[in-house]
Amino acid sequence: MRIIFPEFENPIIKQALAEYKKFCDTSSASRLNPSEPLQPIEALPAPNLETACEMIVAGEADSMIAGIDYSSRDVILACRDHFGMGAIPSELVTPLQVEPISTPDNSASSPAYSTFSGLTVMQKYDSEKGDQLYLLADMAACKHPTEDQLLEIITQTIESAAKILPEPPRIALLSFSTAGSGGHDDTITLFQNILTKFQNLPLTKSLNFAIDGEMQLDAAINPTVAAKKFPNSPVAGQANVLIAPDLNSGNILYKSFEQLAGFTVAGPILQGFNFPVSDLSRGSTVTDVLLTIETMTHLVK
Repeated sequence: MRIIFPEFENPIIKQALAEYKKFCDTSSASRLNPSEPLQPIEALPAPNLETACEMIVAGEADSMIAGIDYSSRDVILACRDHFGMGAIPSELVTPLQVEPISTPDNSASSPAYSTFSGLTVMQKYDSEKGDQLYLLADMAACKHPTEDQLLEIITQTIESAAKILPEPPRIALLSFSTAGSGGHDDTITLFQNILTKFQNLPLTKSLNFAIDGEMQLDAAINPTVAAKKFPNSPVAGQANVLIAPDLNSGNILYKSFEQLAGFTVAGPILQGFNFPVSDLSRGSTVTDVLLTIETMTHLVK
């Protein structure tokens, strides 16, 4: 696959590309799925974001990794101006309560997303706990999502998680409350409404996931806490996908994983567009970029 880098000459990008090639040449195992080898890439330079986006639209590249020098606003606006919104998979149209679009030949096609979001992949190896891998959304784009926007964010994340994770997504809707323990609150009602729509969705081989909430972070990822707070949940204690209620909490949470807990962070990955794009944090390290490159090879499958 071909990934275009508008910041090709950035020292961190150059070092990450050199190390990624070395790992591929030695058939190193994937960090996202240790049973698979890393997939080689062709890294392409571009002088700026606009040219990079135009090359993707023209079919000269498959995806883009940018943002280590550009601001998130610059990357998002370039994608918005050059890319269309992606089609919603037919299996996931139902919870979004949208109707297929009629085409001139009277056949139905999937409607497109109206919201874009940010996804991060957070990975850490612990000698006691083993490999820890979490996906988190939205932590980069949608400030105060409505119910409809959260439905789209979750749908986009289900799509991405199915490609990235080596096992079925187990999705936790994060809150200050677990299973109603917070009493009456609009955010709790919001997640309960969303949960109902996804729980009624028939699962298929290509759409295999579990979702539950609302729940606190400790209940989502700690089996001991989950056994006390949410014992009958199919997700609590073993979540590998985290959905934040708003951008404040999502952004703070992923930076906490990175800065305080020592996780390697890929992305943010921009979801919802026609093409997979990564908007790197300007604080990204070589290790972060390596994981981002690998993540993109999964998303372009």
